[in-house]
Amino acid sequence: MLNTLNTLLRTNAETEILEFKTAGQNFDKNKLGKYFSALSNEANLANKECAWLIFGIDDEHHISGTKITDSTLNEYKQEIANNTSPTSNFINTHRVNIEGKQVLMLQIPPAPKGMPVDWKGHCYGRNGSSLSALNNQERERIRLQNYAPDWGEEVVERATIDDLSIEAISEARKQFKVKNPTLEIEKWDDIKFLNKAKITSQGKITNTAILLLGKPESEHLISPAVGKITWILKDRDNIEKDYEHFGCPLLLSVNQVYAKIRNLKYRYLPEGTLFPDEVDQFDPFIIREALNNCIAHQDYTLGGKINLVEREDGILTFVNSGAFIPGYVEKVVAADAPETYYRNPFLTSAMVGLGMIDTIGSGIKKMFVLQKNKFFPLPSYDLDNNQVKVKIIGKVVDVGYARRLAQSKNELTLQDIILLDKVAKGTPLLNAEIKMLRSKKLIEGRKPNFHISSFIAESIGEKPSYINHKGIDNEYCQKMILDFLRKFGSGNRKDFEEMLLDKLPDVLNPQQKRNKVRNNLQSLKKQKKISPFGKLWKMSNSKN
Repeated sequence: MLNTLNTLLRTNAETEILEFKTAGQNFDKNKLGKYFSALSNEANLANKECAWLIFGIDDEHHISGTKITDSTLNEYKQEIANNTSPTSNFINTHRVNIEGKQVLMLQIPPAPKGMPVDWKGHCYGRNGSSLSALNNQERERIRLQNYAPDWGEEVVERATIDDLSIEAISEARKQFKVKNPTLEIEKWDDIKFLNKAKITSQGKITNTAILLLGKPESEHLISPAVGKITWILKDRDNIEKDYEHFGCPLLLSVNQVYAKIRNLKYRYLPEGTLFPDEVDQFDPFIIREALNNCIAHQDYTLGGKINLVEREDGILTFVNSGAFIPGYVEKVVAADAPETYYRNPFLTSAMVGLGMIDTIGSGIKKMFVLQKNKFFPLPSYDLDNNQVKVKIIGKVVDVGYARRLAQSKNELTLQDIILLDKVAKGTPLLNAEIKMLRSKKLIEGRKPNFHISSFIAESIGEKPSYINHKGIDNEYCQKMILDFLRKFGSGNRKDFEEMLLDKLPDVLNPQQKRNKVRNNLQSLKKQKKISPFGKLWKMSNSKN
């Protein structure tokens, strides 16, 4: 990204799609939203792939650097997703070191064709380098643009019903009958059935028909789109061991991919009656929902394939091309209603009719609940690089977290569990999330090293686990140093590290633990209890 930044710096001045801001410690969220709306709309009008908002550089191109943290950046992303319409967010964010200072590059997508992006109900634009309301002429230019065609509904002119798989059509009939038991579909010929199921359009073969029901050799008819799922098996070290490609018809390929996954039994460690003896690593619904979501929401204009990576240590990762339309997954889980906009509405409608995806859009929420009920980590969503990557872990990773769920099924809301899941994974928390968890006494520790609170630990018999997180306090740490010096007369820092590192909190990384030892030595020095003698430390009343 350094080359891109240098190219942007060579621009003589800020433009409608480029803005530099100093933003040393933070940046006003409301102003950020206005700039996002303006730059997104101007990128659309200029027919550009993106716009740029650069933090850590002023408009004279002086590099001052920024100290905006990942946690603060996550708050910005959530704010943008919450208050833009249609829902939008950064394509990506990049940190670049230049002249010994850190610069933050925020990559902003163009507004969708026909839909200017507003911030809190107002559309913004740029007048040269100045922020302003999007004028009426520009607003109409965007609104009068042709909407991007629905890829799934596009007719494949060269295709006929002979390009569809007889076996796939038969399976589609069975699934459609399950969803519509009162219809006499047995009396319909294939053309009528495909029209009624909204797979074809007025008897013509669509991209959706080829993708879901097409013969394997028919895939080229939807080129440059790719109707393919690749399954990859990797070992614990992420080394590839096996793979296989599955093409059209995807209605049948989904079952073939599912059959490749080694869904082993997960056996819990004996905990009295706390856990069941064994469960499937992956609930079948979760596998099918994640895979079918990839098919339904893939951006087929990008020409990518769907990937499913299975790791032998119990992790599945699903990847599809295209941005996550709702903006962020917490919004979907918390919503009481489905999204009003889909990337592939014709394809999505057909998949609903065939029972491949949930009718009311609650499949993602159900995935979270199923993982929660087994005390497994919740699904993780990575939405960077214009793709959606979903990771499902089929095992207990944090025993304290699992026990907390097991003992508190009726106490914690799904939102509470999502945030505790973040703590267990070491994911940065937003300030509002920290405040909420602290108010419920669910976490302790200093940002970013949070852990399960002592209040929680005591209520579930997790005192030893809690102590491992909390570790010994400074007073006891200093007492051990003094006891060591009284017994042995002197010691260097390595001696104290060997004595203390494994007793310090697990939430600290090795360097933070070494820093804690150093800080306690300095504290004892300031108290005039110990003194340095070269590389050794001795009691202050000791003689040279």
